[in-house]
Amino acid sequence: MEYLEFELPIKELEDQLQKCKLIGEESDVDVTETCAQIQEKLKVAQKDIYKNLTAWQRVQMSRHPDRPYTLDYIRAICGDTFLELHGDRGFKDDKAMIGGLGKIGDQSYMFIGQQKGFNTKTRQYRNFGMANPEGYRKALRLMKSAEKFGIPVVTLLDTPGAYPGLEAEERGQGEAIARNILEMTRLKVPIITVVIGEGASGGALGIGVGDTVMMLENTWYSVISPESCSSILWRSWEYKERAAEALKLTAVDMKKLKLVDEIIKEPLGGAHRDRAKTFKSVSNAIAKSYELLKNLSPVDLVSQRMEKYAQMGVYKG
Repeated sequence: MEYLEFELPIKELEDQLQKCKLIGEESDVDVTETCAQIQEKLKVAQKDIYKNLTAWQRVQMSRHPDRPYTLDYIRAICGDTFLELHGDRGFKDDKAMIGGLGKIGDQSYMFIGQQKGFNTKTRQYRNFGMANPEGYRKALRLMKSAEKFGIPVVTLLDTPGAYPGLEAEERGQGEAIARNILEMTRLKVPIITVVIGEGASGGALGIGVGDTVMMLENTWYSVISPESCSSILWRSWEYKERAAEALKLTAVDMKKLKLVDEIIKEPLGGAHRDRAKTFKSVSNAIAKSYELLKNLSPVDLVSQRMEKYAQMGVYKG
């Protein structure tokens, strides 16, 4: 288990608990009471730290190296029913954007999401979760297939942004994202969106227009990352914590501003601390959202979605 800087007090107590248990196992000393005391201290420390996270600490949590990624969620939720589909039928298959058919219970869904890597080799293979235009075109192709067969779409957002390289711009990165946003607003099947990690910029929004948009507790969703915001405003990354606060990018902020519909609670310490519980929560949230949307006619679905996005940014002083 890797620990972030603000989690070090927890690491110390967990190490102490481990040593205490080891002493008890290797000798005849009764360490039950000592272990219980350390455990109590650990509970208090965890509550204090995780219940009072700053915006920047939540950004760090969303990037935790042990945090589950899109494919982890899909495999856990769908099991053997997931069939991955490839290619945009135009240029190539983008490994940063994955998609395919899978089932939750008896209901089929089209799953689409950005996939990051978990070590150097897979991070390069997945381009750090930063999709090229062909990734967004693949996503759109899959959404259109889902629409054709009346299958609801589930999108999982986890990206530091769309790939900003020269070749991506040459192949129409901006147009691909804009096209997706346009097509998603008028897609005739339910779209359920879940932010499972980083929801950065147009890269996230390119598959993020949904009837129901949910965020896991320790994720963020914003037009720009705190580091980039800091470097633009203050010409330095030093002010990233201040930028994170100002951007109002946490799940609580987004819910308050009515930009997302629901916050999915994570286990204490983050999604990676109890993966099975997190997968179950996400699976239940998707199924529950679909129940509310499945009886709407395509006309009502599209008009409600359009209305929802038209209301965003309306401010009454």
